[in-house]
Amino acid sequence: MPQGSKVKYTAKQKRQAEHIEKSYEKRGTSKKTAEKRAWQTVNKQSGGGEKGGTGSRTPAKAKKASRQESGRRAAASRKTGTRTVQKKAPRKRASAAAK
Repeated sequence: MPQGSKVKYTAKQKRQAEHIEKSYEKRGTSKKTAEKRAWQTVNKQSGGGEKGGTGSRTPAKAKKASRQESGRRAAASRKTGTRTVQKKAPRKRASAAAK
């Protein structure tokens, strides 16, 4: 199997890479760089090709932790205005309730 072959990747992984590539291109990255970064991202999230015959697979537990970490980073990088924050109701004081 030649280097760079995508034979061992599932349809889902290929689809994910395609979507990621499009988003990089939207941001102004060149086609070649966008494709490279997209596959790097898919590899980081999934641990490489998931079809049979892959050397060592990343355990599900490690994948879960990695996905949580990338989600936290994504949430942190968003602007504060995009996140909705619930405001707490004012606390009732005991002295005001007794009157």
